[in-house]
Amino acid sequence: MLKGNPDLSPALELVHLSRSQDQLTDKALFKLSDGQVIETVLMHYPDRSTVCVSSQAGCAMNCGFCATGQRGFFRHLKVGEIIEQVIWATNRTKLSRSDRRLSNIVFMGMGEPLANTKNLFPSLRRINSEIGIGARHITVSTVGIIPGINKFTHLDLQVNLAISLHAANNQKRSALIPINNRYPVEDLMDTLLRYKKATNRRVSFEWAMIDGVNDSDQDASELIGLSIQVGAHVNLIPLNPTPGWPTKGSPIQRVREFAALIERAGVPVSIRDNRGTEIDAACGQLAGTIDLMSHGEQIYLENSAKIELGALLN
Repeated sequence: MLKGNPDLSPALELVHLSRSQDQLTDKALFKLSDGQVIETVLMHYPDRSTVCVSSQAGCAMNCGFCATGQRGFFRHLKVGEIIEQVIWATNRTKLSRSDRRLSNIVFMGMGEPLANTKNLFPSLRRINSEIGIGARHITVSTVGIIPGINKFTHLDLQVNLAISLHAANNQKRSALIPINNRYPVEDLMDTLLRYKKATNRRVSFEWAMIDGVNDSDQDASELIGLSIQVGAHVNLIPLNPTPGWPTKGSPIQRVREFAALIERAGVPVSIRDNRGTEIDAACGQLAGTIDLMSHGEQIYLENSAKIELGALLN
């Protein structure tokens, strides 16, 4: 059981809770026991409630268009710090949506999950077995850490794998995602083919649409080639604004045209419905700092900052 496990003692102090204007997205700013901060985002859709979980305080991947990467890396999150985010989201879903339970978890918050497999994998097992979230309702996103993907292949849990691709050739991808210099596209595709053969599970490619950078017909053609190679589903993400990245996202019409090119090639594609952009809660916007929360959002100070973990587990 979770209760009484010393690894899972309360570790998060809720400092701020921001809510989007449509009341469908909550962003929690948590302080850790050593003073580091992380953010967790809870999103409600007509048919599900999804929590976006952080795996590290900061991130070492240095992707320029991501606010977390702009802040730098501080440390890995522990098992309890990861799971407590899910418990918070479970409890908050019950409070705000009494007719439903938390249904989906995405590890797309702060940090690179597969750089923290030591704590990620036990968290996944406990979330699945002790909180009761089905493995197929959990997605882990990575920029392409090949050793981590190899370990993930043998996890023996049917957790979904998403690759933050964003460019399909080494020159462009290395400019956007520096770790590509270490794990180039060709090696990543070979790893994903082995993953697919071993697990028989489909991979998703995440592609942040950046105006004039990775949204040309040639970019689409290169993406189609890689997607067909590994049988991937493509998830297009209109780029969200961050303070340290000057380039804007592709216009929505171009996003749709780009999606149409991919669809005509027979590759399954979807356009992500970004949530909470005005409270810096959308993809790529999590920075873990109070001073950046300044877009007129409603901020709720919790009187009871410490999560009463025991009460939530009863």
